[in-house]
Amino acid sequence: MNCRHCNQELTHIFCDLQTCPPSNAMVKPEMINYPETYFPLKVFVCEKCWLVQVDELEKADAIFNNEYTYFSSYSVSWLQHAKTYTDYMTERFGLNSDSLVVEVASNDGYLLQYFKEKNIPVLGVEPTANTAEVAIAKGIENIVDFFGSNLAENKLKGKADVILGNNVLAHVPDINDFVKGVKIALKPNGVNTFEFPHLLQLVQHNQFDTIYHEHFSYLSLTNLITVFEKQGLKIFDVQELKTHGGSLRIFAKHKEDTTKQIEPTVAAMLQKETAVGINTLAYYQNFQTKVDKIKYNFTEFLIQQKRQGKKIIGYGAAAKGNTLLNYCGIKGNDLIEFVVDASPYKQNKLLPGSRIPVVGKEKIDEYKPDFVIIFPWNLKEEIMNQLAQIKDWGGKFVIAIPELKKF
Repeated sequence: MNCRHCNQELTHIFCDLQTCPPSNAMVKPEMINYPETYFPLKVFVCEKCWLVQVDELEKADAIFNNEYTYFSSYSVSWLQHAKTYTDYMTERFGLNSDSLVVEVASNDGYLLQYFKEKNIPVLGVEPTANTAEVAIAKGIENIVDFFGSNLAENKLKGKADVILGNNVLAHVPDINDFVKGVKIALKPNGVNTFEFPHLLQLVQHNQFDTIYHEHFSYLSLTNLITVFEKQGLKIFDVQELKTHGGSLRIFAKHKEDTTKQIEPTVAAMLQKETAVGINTLAYYQNFQTKVDKIKYNFTEFLIQQKRQGKKIIGYGAAAKGNTLLNYCGIKGNDLIEFVVDASPYKQNKLLPGSRIPVVGKEKIDEYKPDFVIIFPWNLKEEIMNQLAQIKDWGGKFVIAIPELKKF
């Protein structure tokens, strides 16, 4: 396997999570007696450009199909994040009714709806037809396709004042062609922003559950500087965000654009990454040991509580939860009775690999669990507020990452 950015041969393994099915490939009840396809989930680090990446064993068009079950609008805090971003971008870059905002991986229109409310023209590019249909029903124009240089050349060349993508840059197998598409579609003085989970946070806080087949790359500013410069784009600002356990938002422009200065934040973040050794092999060498410690502690907790007759459920049929469950080898509902999820697109299905049933929130009060494991730990405050009633019967919340904690 060679690096998807610089083509260097990859020899160093950062993390090996064995095999598992794609993390959002929910199992329909009628398919319960049919086997699932498992793929290796092994992460490499490139010793030349420091891009951390998985092999593309499960193809992107098989993952992001018309049965994709992740709909962004089912998180209240994520909607608020989108609205705050919209207000910020509109003010900072003077967006108005003459501007065009293009979102790549626009999902169900969760973000573009807020630009539309401001009468700023919008366009979504979304490969999963079922989520795009929801956005279209909101009056948001969509191109149902994968973004890349070909689409940009034929449909968007030089049209966009803003190109944005939240949690998409990690999802693209050909990151060079994807960023080339941004270069083609952006107006001469246009702005591109991407948000993505920060590799530094993944390593520091043991966030191995954010590794799954949809995430082809694990990103830092150090590796993205070279990716963007290769395509004639310059990163001129970077912000740290609390979303997804710690993310970066980068701002990029055409290399030729002299209207935007390089902010001190760029050098500061590069220095922060260099200080922890993100561009050295030593930084990546002990991560597997930390991962295995979480695995042993989590499975030990479940078995211990079940031996005491405790009732355990999960909350959030999230991709990260499926990585955790599959690496821990949890199958069936003998340890975790069921998982609750707010999205009707996930309810009445089974989690991939573990085959734990997914149900609606009403089941919590009926079952009265002793423990609720929050799989999307990045939303734990929101979830704990929504499910505060479990305290009435002495129930507790549990997270497994960065370490096992009870609340």
